[in-house]
Amino acid sequence: MPLLPRSVLPALLRRLACPPAAPLRTRPAPAATPMDGPQAEALLAPLRQAVRHQGELVRKLKEEKAPQVDIDRAVAELKARKRVLEAKELALQPKDDIVDRVKMEDTLKRRFFYDQAFSIYGGVSGLYDFGPVGCALKNNIIQAWRQHFIQEEQILEIDCTMLTPEPVLKTSGHVDKFADFMVKDVKNGECFRADHLLKAHLQKLMSDKKCTAEKKAEMENVLTQLDNYGQQELADLFVNYNVKSPITGNDLSPPVSFNLMFKTSIGPGGNMPGYLRPETAQGIFLNFKRLLEFNQGKLPFAAAQIGNSFRNEISPRSGLIRVREFTMAEIEHFVDPSEKNHPKFQNVADLNILLYSSKAQVSGQSAHLMRLGDAVQQGVINNSVLGYFIGRIYLFLTKVGVSPEKLRFRQHMENEMAHYACDCWDAESKTSYKNQALFSVMSGSLTASYRTVNIVQFEANKGAIGKAYKKDAKVVMEYLSMCDECYITEMEQLLNEKGQHILLLYQALVPHNFREGIRVVTVVEEIIPNVIEPSFGIGRIMYTVFEHTFQIREGDEQRTYFSFPAVVAPFKCSVLPLSQNQEFMPFVKELSEALTRNGISHKVDDSSGSIGRRYARTDEIGVAFGITIDFDTVNRTPHTATLRDRDSMRQIRAEISELPAIIRDLANGYLTWADVEAKYPQFEGQETGKKDTIEE
Repeated sequence: MPLLPRSVLPALLRRLACPPAAPLRTRPAPAATPMDGPQAEALLAPLRQAVRHQGELVRKLKEEKAPQVDIDRAVAELKARKRVLEAKELALQPKDDIVDRVKMEDTLKRRFFYDQAFSIYGGVSGLYDFGPVGCALKNNIIQAWRQHFIQEEQILEIDCTMLTPEPVLKTSGHVDKFADFMVKDVKNGECFRADHLLKAHLQKLMSDKKCTAEKKAEMENVLTQLDNYGQQELADLFVNYNVKSPITGNDLSPPVSFNLMFKTSIGPGGNMPGYLRPETAQGIFLNFKRLLEFNQGKLPFAAAQIGNSFRNEISPRSGLIRVREFTMAEIEHFVDPSEKNHPKFQNVADLNILLYSSKAQVSGQSAHLMRLGDAVQQGVINNSVLGYFIGRIYLFLTKVGVSPEKLRFRQHMENEMAHYACDCWDAESKTSYKNQALFSVMSGSLTASYRTVNIVQFEANKGAIGKAYKKDAKVVMEYLSMCDECYITEMEQLLNEKGQHILLLYQALVPHNFREGIRVVTVVEEIIPNVIEPSFGIGRIMYTVFEHTFQIREGDEQRTYFSFPAVVAPFKCSVLPLSQNQEFMPFVKELSEALTRNGISHKVDDSSGSIGRRYARTDEIGVAFGITIDFDTVNRTPHTATLRDRDSMRQIRAEISELPAIIRDLANGYLTWADVEAKYPQFEGQETGKKDTIEE
C-alpha cells in the first residue's frame, strides 16, 4: 500500500478538527451507524503506515547519530502523524456513549457541584469553588485514595507547606524552565499562550480555499516543529503570518517567557522571594533523609502527600481539566535499583488492561488489551514495581467511577520522558475533551543514598599460607578473597568436619590450622535509589467521573442523574418520609441518628413534594440509596421501611434496625445490590394507607 502523501495530512487534520456544518433539516437526522472493523481499518491503514514509516525514520536517524536538529524535526513530524491517526480513530468510534456536556454542566452548576470562583465579581478563569455536593464527592475520592494506597500499602504520609523559598525551585529548575511563551493584546492587555494562538491561526489560514498547496505544506512544517521554537523564532513567525488577537483583531506584543509559578515574598521585609508550589513532590524529596531514618534506614519505602498546587496558566480552559489551583495526590516509592521486584505483583498480574506502548505508537498500531503479568515479562513495562502500581491505579480509578472501557495507559515515548526516567505511563480517559491524562506514573533514579550491608569474608592465616605456597601465596590469598558466601560456608563445614579442604586452584590440601575463621564485615555502600512516582490530579479524576457516570433516564430526557459508585457518592442515602404527618418524625429521627452512628452520610428530605419528585432530586446529585418511611412503617410492627437503589430504581423492604448496617456494607463494597435483593423481599406496594393511620 502506498504511503500517505505528506500534503494530504494537513487536509485530513483540518477535516477532523472542523467537520463541515450539517445542512438544515425539517426533521431529526437518523442516528449515525459506527463503521465495522474492516471498514474502519481500511480508512486507518494509510495513516498507520504513515506513522510507521516516520517511526522507522526516527529510529534510523538515532542509530546513525544524525544532527539533533534533524532528529527533532523527524520527531515533530512523527507526533503530527500520530495526532492525525488518533483523531481519525476517535472519529470512527461509536458516538452513542458521548455525553451531553451542555446538559451535564447545567446540572453541575444548578445543583452547585462547583462553579467559577468570585462569580459575583465577574469570576476569575481557572479558579473554582466546590459546593456541598462537589466538596463531599471530592473528599470521598481523596478518602478512597488514602484508603487504597496509604493504608493498604502502608505508605508514609506527610503534609508540607505550600510556600517554597526560591533557592529550592531554582535548584530543581522550575525558576528557569517552568515557563511558556506568552503574547499580549497591545490595547487591552489580554494574554494568550503563543504556541496555541499560532497553531489556531495557521489552521485557520490552511482551511481557506485560496491557500495554495505550497503554502499549506510550509505551514504544516511550522506546526510539526511548534514545540521546538525559541522566543525569537516564534516572534518571527508571528510577524511572517501576521497573527492578530483572535478577539479584537488588535496587534500583539512579541512573545515573552512567562513563568507559570505564582511568585510571592516571605516575611514583612520582602527579602526572601518564594513561590506557591507547582507540585507536591518537592516536599517528599526534601524530607527524604528524615523519611529514610523513620523507616530504620531501609529500602523500599514510600511516602505520599495530598494537597493543593498552583500554576498560573496563561489561558486556563476545559473546566476542571486545566486550572490555576488544583489538588494533587502524589506517591514517591523508593526502591533499591537492584531489587525492583514487588512482592505483591501477583495480586494484579492477571488484570487485563488497555496498554498503548511506545512501540505501538511509533509503528502506527492502536492500544490493545494485555495481561499485566505478560506486559512486565515481555519488557513492555520496565519492572514489576512499576507494573504493580499501574495495576493498583487501574483498580482505584475504576473503583471511583472511571469506566474501564474508556480508560487506557499510554507509555511515554523516549523523547517525552525526563532525563532521569527509564519508563513512564499516563492513564488517559476518553471524555468529551478527547483523551485526558488522569495521572502519570514514572520510574527513574534519584540522588545518592547509603545503606549498610553485611559481607561474609574468609579470613586466612597469612603466615601459614605463605609458608606452604611460598611465591604462589599471593594468588591463593586473592582467590580466597573472591570466594562468595555460599562457598565460604561450605568450606567452613568441611574444615570443621574433616579438618582439611581441597583447594581447587592447586588440588592441594588446606590443613585446618590454616584457618582462623569466618567473619562478618559491615560496610557502608552508596546506592542511587530508583523511584516510582504516581501523580494524580484529583480535579481531572472528578471531571472524568462526572462524564462517565452522567445518565439520562430511559423514556424521560428531563430526568438526569449521576451513577456514582457508593464508595464516593456525596451522600450514601436519603431519608424520605412519605407524609409530613408528625407520626413519621420519630422514625426519621431514629434512622438519622442510627445512620450517623454508622458513619453514613445521608440527606433528609421532608419537603412536601411527591415521592417521585424527591427521588429525582436525590438521584440528580448521585445519592446512592433511598430509605422511604411510608404508612406501613408507622402502622405495622416490626417497623419496616423500603430501601431503593438509585441505578435500577428497584426497592426492597427491611426492618428499620437493619437498614443502617445494610447501607454501610453496600457503601464499603462488602455487599452488592444483588446480594440485598436475594436476602430481602422486593417491595411491590404499601398494604396500609393514610386512613389506617388516622383510625389507629
